[in-house]
Amino acid sequence: MPTIKADQITRLPRNLGAESSTPRHGGGHKLTLSEVLEHLVEDGLLAEPEAAHLKAGVNGREKHHDLHPLVFIAQQKPNNLKTPGKPLGLEALTMWLAQRTGLEYQRIDPLTVDMAAVTEVVSYAYAYRYRILPLAIDADSATFATCEPYLTDWEYDLKTLLGKRIVRVVVNPLEINRYLLEFYGLSRSVRGAADTHGKNEPTPGIFNFEQLVELGQQGTLGVEDQPVVQLVDWLLQYAFGQRASDIHLEPRREQGNIRFRIDGILHQVYQLPPPVMNAVTSRIKILGRMDVAERRRPQDGRIKTRTAGGREVELRLSTMPTAFGEKCVMRIFDPDIVVKSFAQLGFSPREEKAWENMIKRPNGIVLVTGPTGSGKTTTLYSTLKYLARPELNVCTVEDPIEMVSPELNQMQVQAGIGLTFAQGIRTLLRQDPDIIMVGEIRDLEAAQMAIQAALTGHLVLSTLHTNDAPSAITRLLDIGIPYYLIQSTLVGIMAQRLVRNLCPHCKESAPLDETLWDNLLNPWVIDKPDTMAVPKGCVECRHTGYLGRSGIFELLAVTSNLRRLFRADPDNVQIRQQASQEGMLPLRISAAYQVAAGVTTIEEVLKVLPPIED
Repeated sequence: MPTIKADQITRLPRNLGAESSTPRHGGGHKLTLSEVLEHLVEDGLLAEPEAAHLKAGVNGREKHHDLHPLVFIAQQKPNNLKTPGKPLGLEALTMWLAQRTGLEYQRIDPLTVDMAAVTEVVSYAYAYRYRILPLAIDADSATFATCEPYLTDWEYDLKTLLGKRIVRVVVNPLEINRYLLEFYGLSRSVRGAADTHGKNEPTPGIFNFEQLVELGQQGTLGVEDQPVVQLVDWLLQYAFGQRASDIHLEPRREQGNIRFRIDGILHQVYQLPPPVMNAVTSRIKILGRMDVAERRRPQDGRIKTRTAGGREVELRLSTMPTAFGEKCVMRIFDPDIVVKSFAQLGFSPREEKAWENMIKRPNGIVLVTGPTGSGKTTTLYSTLKYLARPELNVCTVEDPIEMVSPELNQMQVQAGIGLTFAQGIRTLLRQDPDIIMVGEIRDLEAAQMAIQAALTGHLVLSTLHTNDAPSAITRLLDIGIPYYLIQSTLVGIMAQRLVRNLCPHCKESAPLDETLWDNLLNPWVIDKPDTMAVPKGCVECRHTGYLGRSGIFELLAVTSNLRRLFRADPDNVQIRQQASQEGMLPLRISAAYQVAAGVTTIEEVLKVLPPIED
């Protein structure tokens, strides 16, 4: 599809609009401050004296002429007569403008926009001239965002050139300005890099099982080329802005994929030609101090950078060779997100008190269990942050160090030089520690050293991969720890899962689905709520109905009665029954309370709960 350039408009006949079925609004003019103020008074949103004051206040000023009228009014924070006590904000003004002009109001969600496709519809100069932004293109129509709904000349021109129905939506002016720069800046960087260095030229030495070679293509893409630098900078800042926890760069034969994981779900963000994807991966490897020339072996690295707001963020990098090149995954550790209070993690007051009782013990082992991606690392770092005081020596041994924290003394496992978890714990025991965090108990040697640390008067925190809390005892026995050592050192176990939270901006109340409720709690019974919250979807949650994640927990505090059940051949059912009698709430009960409180949904928790054992 040809791109509409800025100068093409002058070559079109001016009577094209007469043939359109879409009526012109106001003869094709830009909004003026006087016009907007007049209409706001007419519609009862703004008091006439305040409108007159705003209009008189701009006399003699020049700077307001550079601002869209809605932006200028929002900056003055006038009182909204429809919601007394609240000022007229930019979004409220934009929604009012959309309603007045009979157009749809929309918030731009960049994750739903195919930036590569929409930026080919019109040029940046043309879009900037009319303050429009293409959002979607299909076989029959093209959707454009605008903040000037009365300026319609461009609509008829594009309808003729594109041969499609034009759909206009109203978006606030600041979003138009922001995404004009982002969408076209990204597209220009990718296009410039690809045009300069060829379309399908593979990077030399890449470990590629299925490689298409085109004769006559020469040159490779340099990792310091300005378009690549800009592309990586945009990628990182974009991920921070979208609350992504992971960035995936996935090479493919034709087009590599960029995907973000947000609230546990992967979202497609962009596609890059293979040479550009290879260059982006190489640039990231340089930033992470990895070996750029080595593409046949997996590598790990770290990047420390800042968000647009100035917060320091760490990224853990991992590369692996695939059939079409190096795949790179960046895990984002934002201190404001990773380190939370216990209430923010999802603990109920009862669970928070039980957890604090476990971790305030002077010695012993406390385990956090759950599958990969269940939030164990976030829980441990938040716990260490809570425990770390100037009078305590808190040490960790991790593989790798997930997030560097100034309150902790952190050591990274280096298997290549013999620095294993066990050797790391052995070293920490000579460092006069008070609290030791072991990233994971993987084998007998590491478990033995953790037991030794607990026996010698230290509090040890670590993780295991088990489905629930009682299963951790069986797992320790399988590793090879004698049952009597588990009896004497184990303080408590917490199993956890992460569930998506319902969006607080749009969740709705609905009658309780008793079949689903019984399926969730089987075989337990608790009081049924009359209603439950259900997702609806809005602009704040990208119409998913969910925003953010929190945990559900199963806390097993080891008591003297439970210790008697720790044998060489333990009965998990008996252990679970005894733990329940002493106050342990199973994961399903914790989940049910979260559902009853309107935090999440039954469908969401059923996705992550372990199956019920017969």
